[in-house]
Amino acid sequence: MTHAAHPPATLVEILEDAASRYGDRPALRLKLDDGSLTTWSYRELDRRSRLAAWRLRARGLRPGDRLLTWSPSTPALPAVYFGAMRAGLILVPLDLRMAPEAARRIAERSEAVQLVIGTGRDAPDPADADLDRLPVTTVDDLTSEPGAGFPVDWEDQVAAWPKPRPEDVYLLIYTSGTTGTPKGVILTHSNTAAGVAAFRQAIPHMEHRVVSVLPLSHLFEVLVGLSIALSLGADILYVRSVNPRVMMQSMQQHRMTTMIVTPAVLDLLWKRIERGVEERGQLANLERIRRVARRLPMGLRRRLPVIAQIHQQFGGDLRLFLSSGAFLPPSLQRAWEDIGVLVLQGYGTTETGSGVLNSFDDHPAGTVGRPVSGVEMRIAEDGEIQFRGPTVTQGYWEDPEATAAAFTEDGWYRTGDLGRLDDEGRLVLHGRKRDMIVLPSGFNVFPEDIENALRVAGLRETVVLETEPGRIEAIVLANQAPAIPAGGRSRAIAGAIGESEDLTEVRRDIDARVRAANATLAAHSRIAAWRFWPDEDFPRTHTMKIKRNEVRAWAAVSAPLAVREAE
Repeated sequence: MTHAAHPPATLVEILEDAASRYGDRPALRLKLDDGSLTTWSYRELDRRSRLAAWRLRARGLRPGDRLLTWSPSTPALPAVYFGAMRAGLILVPLDLRMAPEAARRIAERSEAVQLVIGTGRDAPDPADADLDRLPVTTVDDLTSEPGAGFPVDWEDQVAAWPKPRPEDVYLLIYTSGTTGTPKGVILTHSNTAAGVAAFRQAIPHMEHRVVSVLPLSHLFEVLVGLSIALSLGADILYVRSVNPRVMMQSMQQHRMTTMIVTPAVLDLLWKRIERGVEERGQLANLERIRRVARRLPMGLRRRLPVIAQIHQQFGGDLRLFLSSGAFLPPSLQRAWEDIGVLVLQGYGTTETGSGVLNSFDDHPAGTVGRPVSGVEMRIAEDGEIQFRGPTVTQGYWEDPEATAAAFTEDGWYRTGDLGRLDDEGRLVLHGRKRDMIVLPSGFNVFPEDIENALRVAGLRETVVLETEPGRIEAIVLANQAPAIPAGGRSRAIAGAIGESEDLTEVRRDIDARVRAANATLAAHSRIAAWRFWPDEDFPRTHTMKIKRNEVRAWAAVSAPLAVREAE
């Protein structure tokens, strides 16, 4: 089979090109609760998308109508996505972890006319968000085999419809809408197709077996985990269970080679590795072997003692992580690459799609790469990262004021993120503009830089805030403290308070780690004090980002323990 003469210009063309090249190869799989597998080939996915397209039109939907989707990841969901594109509809995906009020607001803002939901025990209830007022169907019903009364010429009917054009809007990704007015980011076929073409140049040519853990309501998963993966002929496995043991078992059985992740997912996986190595009494050995491994080629690293055991947990073929969505601590990237797993980091907001990306040959820790092909980037005088180019949105759905505010007068999109270029022209992130701390002295402090110093000192999960003018504090998770006995690692500080000896030891340990981090920071960036977060984990978004505003609001009111000054 040969590749298309020209790169596909729409997502439907990407699917059709993949179906013609990969045919009966597995495209999408779903592991069910009973352990059985549902598998669709590339040809089957293409056919099911046409069935979904016909049924959507049969339900009265017309080009330009907005279609809500609210479903866990399953082979039927991408089929509905591609079916909606064939029918000329505009998808409005809702996240499963979204609050009902947010889902209702998004439905109203988008003026959606119908809702498609998933099935099974983890499927949402439309009534919870007052969405049962809309006509509702399921992803399984839309993609099922033709039944009685189905026209024999249904495929000819679909084939006769106008093809989607590159400039057609196919997707609206909304902000959560929990408070205030949600904004719908407009994305066209050409926006995403340009991102696919750019990523294809950076991703290694290899067999890709993917375990999908990010929701298909997130652009990064639509772009990389679905569109790019299909264009590469990947074998994608969806897992319904979020149980870590089931996830690891699925990765092993699928012999996963590639995974699309956020830094939070990478960190969770690394914690699990360290915990297993520690239980076997091999943690010190791993640290020694990592120092040797980083001087060896990737393939040899994976064969070293202890490291080889780690790889067997993932099936023995893990080669590549594609990470985006938040700051990736350099120490975490180095940890994975020490054991022979390449971490390619990219950066872009929902509005910019693919912005910058590291490459197979150039991926130093701490940088997110250079602009992808066709995309321009600049750093404004205040440090804000700005973009323009084919992957960048045209604005927000029926919101001219928000659109105007998001762009400069000369047409560059304002990301709201801060960064700088290193000596080689790669982008280095500093965090969100709104999170930057401006001290009374005039110095700028970037919380993520301090959080990374704390991570290097042994505190993985922290949030750095300015609690009073010029006063920098760190909010720390109690259950990550190394001094807590292994059996108590999952408890919150409320459980630790009852054991004063344990608590004293934990606080002493954290004090030492804060001082170690401060020793690496400029004087104006040092932490004046720290306090425990009262729960087992910070509040997070559906992509595992910490909700800083909620942490900031808590810190402004009170703390469950008196603040202990760092010496």
